[in-house]
Amino acid sequence: MKKIFQNLTFWVLTAITVGVLLGHFAPAIALQPILEKPIKFSLYLSEFEIKTTFSEFLSSIFISIVKIFICPIIFITIMLGIISMGDLKKVGKVGAKALLYFEVVTTLALFVGIITANIIRPGDGVVTSEIKGGDISKYTKSAEAFSWLKFLLDNATLQVLIVAIILGVAFSNYSKRSDIVAFLQPISKKIFWALHKVMLFAPVGAFGGMAFTIAKYGVHTLLPLGKLMVTVYSTMAIFVFVVLYFILRMYKINLLKFLKYIREELLIVLGTSSSEAALPSLMEKLEKMGCSKSVVGLVVPAGYSFNLDGTTIYLSMAVLFLAQVFNVHLDLQQILTIIGILMITSKGAAGVTGSGFIVLASTLSAVKVIPVEGLALLLGVDRFMSEARAITNFIGNGVATIWLANNEGEFDREQMEKVF
Repeated sequence: MKKIFQNLTFWVLTAITVGVLLGHFAPAIALQPILEKPIKFSLYLSEFEIKTTFSEFLSSIFISIVKIFICPIIFITIMLGIISMGDLKKVGKVGAKALLYFEVVTTLALFVGIITANIIRPGDGVVTSEIKGGDISKYTKSAEAFSWLKFLLDNATLQVLIVAIILGVAFSNYSKRSDIVAFLQPISKKIFWALHKVMLFAPVGAFGGMAFTIAKYGVHTLLPLGKLMVTVYSTMAIFVFVVLYFILRMYKINLLKFLKYIREELLIVLGTSSSEAALPSLMEKLEKMGCSKSVVGLVVPAGYSFNLDGTTIYLSMAVLFLAQVFNVHLDLQQILTIIGILMITSKGAAGVTGSGFIVLASTLSAVKVIPVEGLALLLGVDRFMSEARAITNFIGNGVATIWLANNEGEFDREQMEKVF
């Protein structure tokens, strides 16, 4: 019993369960305002927001604290990795392979989503009058204003990644680079020590996130769109346990053992609906698993902007779902157009708040055959599907890092066996 009570997984799972019960049976408590207005602040180029209601306050404050660690960890990890690697050609090679891998796998995810949506057809028979809509004006306005420059300016992770690569490359030729490594390593250890202390409060964040979701939207909101929910979750499960399974099998690595190894992080992502909440912890665990610091530092941060497998699957299925709801027949040329648009727009899905809806709005506006107003049908269940997106994105970036580390010969199998 003592071992169980000292296990973070147990407490996160318990917190999720209690959050669901509170949100269902006492929604007034979960949605009780404790602040007059949200608290917004900026740090490390990133925007943070503490929400007003009791449950959202707990979730948002935990996520905001964890996000404070993301930029310093990415910066130091990449700097140490590139300086330690020394060979700049290898750095460029890893970066190029990572981008190629991201494009191939996310395109594959796109096809998986479109094929499944065409086979199961979750939008057929949906009565729109039974579904509570919502205001989508802020998403359509953002979609009109979307640009790649805005994506770069709003994406702190990508900015830090670029700066760290430039400085890492510059200092890799510095004669006293060993002094820089000696300076950064103790700082890195102290940051991860502080992160471990913060992660002890993960159950609080998971409890708040789940309580808010259930209290605000209610389980009843799932019923009219239940077929879409089941289809999305099933498709993402197929992608993880088939596509990602075989990607790891190329190097004889067991996916289930990897998932067991990161189970605490997966529960945190499930409870908070945010893959960022566990990003620093994922980077540390991948290093302990045997991936080199340089590969982890390059691949994981870049993956959070360009390798969003779960988001890509959801976007493709959502477009076809709305087409089916409004009885819009899409021919092969139109489907290929949608694929082409999503291949570009989905890459910016991590850079803007409400990014999923913004990308959907921009895609529907470009296709011009599916009503943009149909997005209102998805607002009620989007929060419930965000867990599936976040978990799939999270696992996908972990698998990408492991695959690329093996491909580059930067992986310690003995270390993997030890932690497994």
